[in-house]
Amino acid sequence: MTNDDVDEDLFEHYNILTDPGQRSMRIDKFLMERIEKASRNQIQIAIKAGNILVDDKEVKSNYKIRPGEYIKVFLNRPVDGFELIAEDIPLDIHYEDEHLMVVYKKPGMVVHPGVGNKSGTLVNALAYYFKKNLPVMDGNQADRPGLVHRIDKDTSGLLVIAKTPEAMKGLAAQFFDHSIERKYLALVWGNFDEESGTIEGNIGRHPRDRKLMTVFPDGDEGKVAVTHYKVVENFYYVSLVECQLETGRTHQIRVHMKHTNHPLFNDERYGGNKVVKGTVFSKYKTFVMNCFKILPRQALHAKSLGFIHPITKEKLYFETPLPDDMAEVLEKWRNYIANRKEIN
Repeated sequence: MTNDDVDEDLFEHYNILTDPGQRSMRIDKFLMERIEKASRNQIQIAIKAGNILVDDKEVKSNYKIRPGEYIKVFLNRPVDGFELIAEDIPLDIHYEDEHLMVVYKKPGMVVHPGVGNKSGTLVNALAYYFKKNLPVMDGNQADRPGLVHRIDKDTSGLLVIAKTPEAMKGLAAQFFDHSIERKYLALVWGNFDEESGTIEGNIGRHPRDRKLMTVFPDGDEGKVAVTHYKVVENFYYVSLVECQLETGRTHQIRVHMKHTNHPLFNDERYGGNKVVKGTVFSKYKTFVMNCFKILPRQALHAKSLGFIHPITKEKLYFETPLPDDMAEVLEKWRNYIANRKEIN
């Protein structure tokens, strides 16, 4: 499963200090022996996601552990776990057949249960829907039925859900080789010198705050991340941009835009929830604060999703319009700029 700009807390499940006499061994093999019921594949996936650290640094699966090292294992569920509750929550289904479905997730809806969000999530809704219509797909998907990828709580947009193991495998492969077409619309602070471009910069967990991601420009840490952008509308103080993901790192668009000094409008986590560009006039500040009230989240919308049907091999493409809060704020910016005699 890909972490497609997913916003989730991580929980430290294991903290292991290797013995003074520990022999050299691949970390994936070592953890497979130390963690009950953990497969090598599961451990390797966690390593690739940056959720296993050695002395607070990310490593690769072939890393050889040494004596006296601290190994931390983070997972996206509480240590004590929780029971998944099937809830009769309406799903906004844009497409469905016997193999997969495409659903729209509204802003504010959490995708996967966690601490403080054990109910009301998309997965709770899927559990209820699948319980009525399908058998459990397999043991590994029991707590996240059909979920191939995720978007964070305050991002709106489209998600594809697998309904069979075959569909899950085929869709996951397309995410892995970056052949999935995903386009987002983002309202960001500032304007761009170039109308289109590409942002590249390795992304990984922030070394001091595990809830944040950051760019490692030297490329020696984190994982390769590539975002293509195109300016759709320029409002001088803010810009509406279309972003196409080549990779799917956690918070990728939010982090890349922050890195280029264009944080997403009202993105609290990455510094967009204040006046980043604009005048000192109180009227302007009041206007921005009113926009924040209308759009109480980062301005990010997963507008389109295209992929090859894993079974029929048909090319599928879906689009969804902006949610009301983003659309209203964009209209306010259009009117504000149109009525300005001078732009400071």
